[in-house]
Amino acid sequence: MTDSSEVVVIGGGAAGCAAALYLAESGIRTTVVERQGVASYASGYSAGGLNPLQGAGIPGPLAPMAWESFRMHLELWQRLEEASGVDFHARRIGSVDVAFDEDEFARFEETRPLFEAADGFSAQWVDAPELLRAEPRLAGDALGGLRLFGNAALDSSLFTQALRRAAESLGATVRHAGVTALQARGGSVEGVVLDDGRIACDTVVVATGPWSADAERWLGVPIPVVPLKGEILRLRPPGGPLAHDWAGAGVSLNDRAGGLAWVGATEQSKGWDVRPSEWARQKLSAGAARLMPSFAGAELVLHTACLRPVTPDWLPILGRVPGWDNAYLATGAGKKGILLAPAMGRAVADLVAGRTPSLDLSPFAPERFA
Repeated sequence: MTDSSEVVVIGGGAAGCAAALYLAESGIRTTVVERQGVASYASGYSAGGLNPLQGAGIPGPLAPMAWESFRMHLELWQRLEEASGVDFHARRIGSVDVAFDEDEFARFEETRPLFEAADGFSAQWVDAPELLRAEPRLAGDALGGLRLFGNAALDSSLFTQALRRAAESLGATVRHAGVTALQARGGSVEGVVLDDGRIACDTVVVATGPWSADAERWLGVPIPVVPLKGEILRLRPPGGPLAHDWAGAGVSLNDRAGGLAWVGATEQSKGWDVRPSEWARQKLSAGAARLMPSFAGAELVLHTACLRPVTPDWLPILGRVPGWDNAYLATGAGKKGILLAPAMGRAVADLVAGRTPSLDLSPFAPERFA
């Protein structure tokens, strides 16, 4: 069976669905090809925290994209919920970083000015008695903490589904199939070969996350994206939901929908292993109980594992593939995939439509690995 589409986006995660939405808004007929299902992998299991001020490459080369994408999130949420009919629980949040050792205050001194300087963000020192009054479940030997406001959170699975539905409402389609090859003539892709047919196309976008390196054999260029395993526990907090997010003792306790606390997250290079591990369960459970001792008896509702797409420099790969007229990459966002999805999706749409992206994409150019 042969179909046709102006653009084929390979990959139904947040980056691929965001690209499909912005392409559809540009009037470009787009098909998303997804092997397992939209948001089946990391985009469906992320804790959904959006922090544009910290992380690998921030401050640094990723900072402009992170900040721009954060602003895009805030502008996008209402119209995306209206267009998709999906409530993905998006909101600005507060959090507290807790110190159990005086050395940790030095780390907080690096965080505080970042939040104080950013518009709409704030940071405040809180002593131990005030922390315990606010949250009696906190471990009694906490020395104090840094109360932060301004970050955001959402349900990453529902957010990705909302991107998909909004794109579909504008004419995009989603096809469930595996991609086996690209058909090309010279430096131009003419079609995408599926395990159940073919889609003729004018442009292809590879947004397959940790599996992006599979496209090396199709495109003949290095795409050094590897999987980084991450695991999260979803617990039912004894004593009721948390008032906000907490971090300390090597874990974060994230207040999420349904009154659950998501405890995250581990980082391991374990190849393609996506099985929840006993090691991670014990590590995260111990950290949660160290931060709030009553969590030692918390009900485990779900234990998830996923693979994040990481590059050697921890920066995304975004732009036209060297040597190709109509092939693009949008991958490698690591632990910032949900945050960066809007900016990556819009940049791809701009490139395909012949517009100049508002962001400087040179730090993320695919040819840096050539």
